[in-house]
Amino acid sequence: MPQTVKGVISRSKGADVEVVDVVVPDPGPGEAVVKIETCGVCHTDLHYREGGINDDYPFLLGHEAAGYVEAVGEGVTDVAPGDFVILNWRAVCGQCRACAKGKPWYCFNTANATQKMTLTDGTELTPALGIGAFIEKTLVAAGQCTKVPEADAAAVGLLGCGVMAGFGAAVNTGGVGRGDSIAVIGCGGVGNAAIAGAKVAGATTIIAVDVSDAKLEQARHFGATHTVNSTDTDAVEAIRSLTGGNGADVVVEAVGRPETYEQAFYARDLAGTVVLVGVPTPDQQVTLPMIDIFGRGGSLKSSWYGDCLPSRDFPMLVDLYKQGRFDLDAFVTERIGLGDIEAAFDKMHAGEVLRSVVEL
Repeated sequence: MPQTVKGVISRSKGADVEVVDVVVPDPGPGEAVVKIETCGVCHTDLHYREGGINDDYPFLLGHEAAGYVEAVGEGVTDVAPGDFVILNWRAVCGQCRACAKGKPWYCFNTANATQKMTLTDGTELTPALGIGAFIEKTLVAAGQCTKVPEADAAAVGLLGCGVMAGFGAAVNTGGVGRGDSIAVIGCGGVGNAAIAGAKVAGATTIIAVDVSDAKLEQARHFGATHTVNSTDTDAVEAIRSLTGGNGADVVVEAVGRPETYEQAFYARDLAGTVVLVGVPTPDQQVTLPMIDIFGRGGSLKSSWYGDCLPSRDFPMLVDLYKQGRFDLDAFVTERIGLGDIEAAFDKMHAGEVLRSVVEL
């Protein structure tokens, strides 16, 4: 029997979000219904509202979530009703060319629910990143449910997107390890997660770069050994001076702007690695001398979802959290209700929060 629950939609470009009744079907083959406990307010949800992803309105927003499986459809064996799960937007298929090469974190054929959630008048909704979790219960592909040890949902649910993206950018994509140096440009939620990941991985020099002293102070909490305010200091020269004049082994760009990407490029050591995890707008371009690209060697990488494999990474990071080695609680700035999301967007845009987390 389909259920009618409260959810948050974006009806048109730039319009304030609305709390409405949403009809959630029973799970079909390969699907699951999840009772949402918490969902973080992510920049991606704002991009959806602003038409920055596509124009398939109305959107059911929210994707950075944790909850309990309520029901599963035919053929589902990996999760069962009652399981505590973090939702992911990379439900690997196991069969595409990336999976066949043993690189499922690049899966090119990820699964979403086949059925659609709708408004009460039958209007089909487009769930953000195939999840749609600003809602009391949501319908997803069962592979989007990653079973993890029970923990504070507001904290561990953030692994569903932003924290995983940052941690993975440093550790999975950048390959930061014991004794390495890393610089992170942009110290919002994703950047601070990269800093925390570098600390867990054993980096000994962790340089945080931002234009906000408040954010740089937060970065120290997450593990930064040095901070650089780039409003009054040349970031490239500062990073080089803190790394013996050489540049960092890895530089993570968590802003997504041409000028900060250029800083990242020149702030790395010879044969070092630049990782772009900040999301640029479609119109942005960067120009670099080809002789410098050739002459400096190394790697220029983009990090998709922290190159994570949810079934591998989510349980491991929850374990680190429960051991006190990865402070997910520090990313939760405030806990809010479904009706507070528009205000949370304003706070996020103003840089006042790392994460506002909706509790249901």
